[in-house]
Amino acid sequence: MDNVKRKGQGLPYRYDDPALLGDQHIYQCKMIEYNQTLPTETEKRQKLLKEVFAEVGSNCTVETPLNANWGCKNAHLGEGIYINSNVTFVDDEQIYIGDYSMISPNVVFTTSGHPVLPILRENHYVYNLPIHIGRNVWIGSNVSVMPGVSIGDNTVIGAGSVVTNDIPANVVAFGVPCRVIREIGERDREYYYKDRKLDVWE
Repeated sequence: MDNVKRKGQGLPYRYDDPALLGDQHIYQCKMIEYNQTLPTETEKRQKLLKEVFAEVGSNCTVETPLNANWGCKNAHLGEGIYINSNVTFVDDEQIYIGDYSMISPNVVFTTSGHPVLPILRENHYVYNLPIHIGRNVWIGSNVSVMPGVSIGDNTVIGAGSVVTNDIPANVVAFGVPCRVIREIGERDREYYYKDRKLDVWE
């Protein structure tokens, strides 16, 4: 089986195969063009976002700099998404981010990994698995989301976490490795941060 087919099936393949390069540099150049825009160039940014990402919903904001292996060619954004600065998409496979999700600074979504066996890394083997982020997810600063992970709707991932396994919907999770700490519930209707009370219901 050739490397193109192996890649498409999530199997280990050799990343130095020229047949895999395709139009990667075109997308990377488009991403660099986006990174060079000014914050005031809102119309230009919106136009470029549709060229940089695989798909972009309405009312999305992506701060610069933006980093990606494929210039975000394989990253899909729903609507109303906010992505803060210096987010990295290792998008050798598909990355899906659901509506109204918020991504904090320095988050890394990596669909790629290398086999642990040293001889395979020495011979340039890699594998790719897709990432799925649900609706209205908040991912804190400096989080790493690893290959093949899914995060459920409404979930909060705490800053500095390394997400190696799926995280369900409607929970707060953090740590290295990331694990569920608690469900989102009634206390969250009363307090917004530690012992600070919400007043938005008044």
